[in-house]
Amino acid sequence: MSDAVVISFTRVEAVHLRGLVGQFVDLLSDADAASDPAVSRLTPSAYPDDAASADQFRAATRADLLRRRSEEAATVLADLASAGELDPADDHAFDEALTQMEISLEPRQVAAWLRTLNAARLVLAERLGIDDEDDHPADDPRFGVYEWLGYRLELLIGATEDV
Repeated sequence: MSDAVVISFTRVEAVHLRGLVGQFVDLLSDADAASDPAVSRLTPSAYPDDAASADQFRAATRADLLRRRSEEAATVLADLASAGELDPADDHAFDEALTQMEISLEPRQVAAWLRTLNAARLVLAERLGIDDEDDHPADDPRFGVYEWLGYRLELLIGATEDV
């Protein structure tokens, strides 16, 4: 019996997710992002009531935490590589975009996916000004990607419960 989790995407979903995770990796590798509130949200304070201890803890752990997030995101990117590219000029682009694909994830990969999707969602939340899930109008299309990542997280969590 395998502990693998199989997730399904349309190719267009996989291609867009790969682009989103690629942007996430770019953010993590940007040296100027140290003061970015979205990156700060990925490394929350361990001592919210003690600024000096929080700064000391952050200085000791931040680089390792961001490196680990980047490595996990690289795992997700590698898993999504089979989605290839979509050429909108291709006569069959629409059919290709809706083609279903499955990705089999071993437990180590599942953990990387869960943490990466959640981290990307936190970055989007920071960019969109979302502090809690009821903090935006449901019909505002700017929040569609944020909601879709939450949907994908729920599906992945559900898939792990079936293993």
